[in-house]
Amino acid sequence: MAKTETRSTCCYCGVGCGVLIASENGRITGVRGDPAHPANYGRLCSKGLQLAASATGDSGRALYPEMRPARDAPRRRVGWDEALDAAADRFADIVRRHGPDAVAFYASGQLLTEDYYLFNKLAKGVVGTNNIDTNSRLCMSSAVTGYKMAFGADGPPTCYEDLESAGCVLFAGSNMAYAHPVLFRRLEDARRTWGDARWIVVDPRCTDTAAMADLHLQIQPGTDVALFHAMLHHLIWEGLIDAGYIAAHTDGFAALKRMARDYTPAAAADICGVAADDIVTAAEWFGRSPASLSLYCMGLNQSSQGTAKNLALINLHLATGQIGRPGAGPFSLTGQPNAMGGREVGGMATMLAAHRDIADPDHRREVAAHWDVPADRLSPRPGLPAVAMFEALARGDVKAVWIVCTNPAHSMPDLALARQALTRAELVVVQDAFADTDTTAFADILLPAASWGEKEGTVTNSERRISRVRMAAPPPGEAMADSWIACQFARRLAARLHPGEADHFDYPDASRIFDEHRGLTIGRDLDIGGLDYRLLETAGPQQWPLPAGRREGQARRYVDGRFATADGKARFHAIAYQPPADKISARYPFRLITGRLRDQWHGMSRTGRVASLFAHSPEPELRMHPEDAGRQNLRDGDLVRVASKRGQWVLPLKTDGEMAPGCVFAAMHWNRRFLNSGGSNEATTSAVDGLSFQPELKHAAVRVEKAELPWRVLAALRDDDPPALQSRLTPLLGDVGYAAISLAASDILLLRAADAAPRLDWLAGLLDALALWPGPDVLEYRDDGRGVFKRVAWRGERLAGLLFAGGAQADREAGERLLQCLLDDEPWQGSRLSAFSPGPARAVKRDRVVCQCTQVGEAAILDKLAQGLDLAELKQALGCGTVCGSCGPELARLAQACLVRSA
Repeated sequence: MAKTETRSTCCYCGVGCGVLIASENGRITGVRGDPAHPANYGRLCSKGLQLAASATGDSGRALYPEMRPARDAPRRRVGWDEALDAAADRFADIVRRHGPDAVAFYASGQLLTEDYYLFNKLAKGVVGTNNIDTNSRLCMSSAVTGYKMAFGADGPPTCYEDLESAGCVLFAGSNMAYAHPVLFRRLEDARRTWGDARWIVVDPRCTDTAAMADLHLQIQPGTDVALFHAMLHHLIWEGLIDAGYIAAHTDGFAALKRMARDYTPAAAADICGVAADDIVTAAEWFGRSPASLSLYCMGLNQSSQGTAKNLALINLHLATGQIGRPGAGPFSLTGQPNAMGGREVGGMATMLAAHRDIADPDHRREVAAHWDVPADRLSPRPGLPAVAMFEALARGDVKAVWIVCTNPAHSMPDLALARQALTRAELVVVQDAFADTDTTAFADILLPAASWGEKEGTVTNSERRISRVRMAAPPPGEAMADSWIACQFARRLAARLHPGEADHFDYPDASRIFDEHRGLTIGRDLDIGGLDYRLLETAGPQQWPLPAGRREGQARRYVDGRFATADGKARFHAIAYQPPADKISARYPFRLITGRLRDQWHGMSRTGRVASLFAHSPEPELRMHPEDAGRQNLRDGDLVRVASKRGQWVLPLKTDGEMAPGCVFAAMHWNRRFLNSGGSNEATTSAVDGLSFQPELKHAAVRVEKAELPWRVLAALRDDDPPALQSRLTPLLGDVGYAAISLAASDILLLRAADAAPRLDWLAGLLDALALWPGPDVLEYRDDGRGVFKRVAWRGERLAGLLFAGGAQADREAGERLLQCLLDDEPWQGSRLSAFSPGPARAVKRDRVVCQCTQVGEAAILDKLAQGLDLAELKQALGCGTVCGSCGPELARLAQACLVRSA
C-alpha cells in the first residue's frame, strides 16, 4: 500500500488543530500540523506532535467484542452479532419492565458530531428518554448555561482572530499556556506586535500563564463572582460603562447595578484575598481598552457557582459594550475536541437538537417530525445530568447504562459513589478504543471502537468552526467506528421496541448523517443549511452560522447588537457571591485545586502510551507551599495522604513557593492504570451548580498528613510492549499503601510503591508480572528478616531491569543509581555484583525535561542562562522552545528568575 497523507484534526483540546496524518500499509506513521487550517496554521502542541507515537501498536486497544454471562464471571470473546443482540435484548427488556427512563447513555466530547447525533436520536427518538448526557457536563455546561441565559443561545460570540486584536486579555480560571498552547502562541505573537496590550490573569495558582501576566490576581479559590462584581462596581463608579449600549441592547442592568453597590473593591479584597488596588487596576484596564477579550475555562466552569461566574464575567462585557467587535467578547475555551459538536446535536440531558428546549412542545414536535417518530415519544422531562445519572444508578433507579468513549470511573467526582453506581447497575455496556481504562473493568459488554485517525465525520472547535475528520487507517482487529456501532444497536433496539423503524438508522455514509443533522439547524441560531461535506472539501473548515445562500460562515456573533432572545436584547444577571460548596474547617483546612499537566490529557489512555510526554512531569505529586509543609513537618519527596470527607489517596509531596498558602494542587490525570487509587477525584465533591448541573471538580476541602509507609519498592524493566506490561501490573497497584507507574523511556516502565511493612507476598506477584525471574543474567540479594529484596537483570552488557525493596535510605539510593544506569543504557562496567554495593555517594542525575520536543533538561537551560544568554539566545543555542513552543512560557519564567537573581 502506498504512502498517503490524510487531512484531519487533532483529538485533544477544543482548539481543533488541523493535522496531516501520514500512513503506510494501513498504519499511521506520522503527523504534522496542517498549514492550511485556520485554527492552527500548521502549529501543534507537544501532545499533538506525538499523536502518531500514541497510535503505534495495538497493545492495550480493545480489539474484539467481549461479554460476560454473569457479573462475577470474566468476559469472553464474542462476535459482534452476539454482543449487539444481547445488549438490545437487555435494554429492551429493562425498558418494557421499568420504562424508558430506566436506561441511560453517557457519551463524550471526543465523539464526532455524527456519532453524537446518532446516540441522541437513539436515546430520545427510539428509547424515548432524555437520559443521555456526556462528559462535556463536567467541563462546559456552566459556559453553555451562561451563554443561554445572557444571550439566548449557546455558542461563543468570538473567534480566534480576536486573539490578535485584543488590547486587554482577561484570563479567568484558565492556564491557557498548558491547556490551549497553540492559541496561546497566537496571543504571544500578537503581544509582540501590540506593545501596550495588557494581560490580566485570575487564578489561585501562579501558573505559566500567570507568570506572563501584567497583573496576576491570585484570588482565593471560588471567589471569582465577588471579584467580577467589584470590577463592575468600579466601572460604574468611574463612568466606564457604555450607557448607550446598555439601553439599546440589554435588559436587567438596574437590578445588577443595585447589587454591585455592595461589592466595593475593598469588600471584594477581603473575600478574594487580593489587593483592592489590583482589582481597580484590572477594572481600569478592562474598561478603558478599545477591545477587551476574556478567555476562560475549567476554573470558572467546574464550580457549584460556575454559571454565576460565567454570568458575572459576561456582565462586564455587556456593561462596557465589549462584544460583537474585533478583539472583544467573552470566549469560553472548549476542553474537548468536539464538546461544541455535541451541544449542536442536543446530545445532553437538558437540551434537544440544534439548541432546542426539551420543555417546548413545538420544539419536540419539530424534532419528532424530522426523525419520523410520534411526537409524544419525545419526553418532556429533562434527563439526568451526569452526576444525577450516576446517583440514580447507585440507587437502582437506572438499571442499565451505555458508556461511550469516556472514563467516568476516573473522571466523575466522588469516585466511591461512581464505582458504587457501576457495580449496582444491572447492565454496563462500554464502547471504547482502549481495553484497560478504569471503567472497562465494570463492563458486562465491551465493544471495541475506532479511535483517532480511524473514522469519518466532523468536529466543531471553540470558535464554532466545523472541520472534516477523515480516516487515515482502518481500526485494528474487529474494532468499528462509533457511528456503525450506534446504528447497529439502534436498528436492533428499534426492531424490539418499535417494529418497522429500524430503517431510521440506515445511512450509506457519514455525509448522510451530517445532512440529517444540518436539516434540524435550518432557521435556528446555528443554521448550517448552507454547509455540506462538499463545501468542507473544497473550501475547508467553516464557522457557523452558515445558512443557505451564504458562501462562508459568520466569524463573530451579535455584531449588530441583536441577541438570540425573544426581544433581541441580552440579559444581565445579578447573582450574589456564594463560597464553594465544600468548605474548609479545622479538620479539613486545605483547599485542594485540581488541574492539568502540560503534556498529558484527561485520563492518559492515549498520552500515557508515549514516554516523552512523561518527561516534564514524570510522576504524580501534591504541590504545597513550603510554609504549609513546614508546619506539617513535611519535606519534598514525603508520601502524604490527602483526605476529604469522601475519600483519600496517597502521593509524593513537592513544595512550591508559588502556591498560595492554604492551597494544595494535584493534577487530575492520574488514575488506577497509573496509581493505587482513582486519583484526585477520590476527594472531590459531587455538589453541582444548580443551573448547569456541573460538578465542583476544581475545589475540595482536604487535610494533608504524612503517610507512614517506610517500606519502599523501586522496579524498572525494559520491555518491548510497555502497555501489555502495564496491564499486568495494574491489578497489583491497589494492594499496597502507595503505587505509581510511569514510562521512564519508550521501552522502560517504572514502578514505585510503598507500604507500612514488608510485603514479600506482594513482591512475588510483582516479580511474576515483571517476568523478572532467576536466571544466568539475573542476580538476587535478599534478607527476609529486614524485608530487603534486590534483583537485577542484564541483557548482554546492558541493564535490562531491576527491583529494589527495603526501608533503608542506602538501599533507596542504590536503587536510584541503578535506575539511572538503566536509563543511560550504557555498557555495564565492572563486576555485576557491584550492583548491590552501596556505591559512591554521588547525586543521581534526575534532570527534569523542560522541552519535550528536543528533550532539553532544566540543568542545561540554567547553565546557559547563568552564562548570560537571553531568551532568544537560549533557544538558538539549545533548540528548546523552537518546535511546538509549549515550553516557551516556562523558559521565559526561568530566564526572568535568572535575571532577578543576578540583579
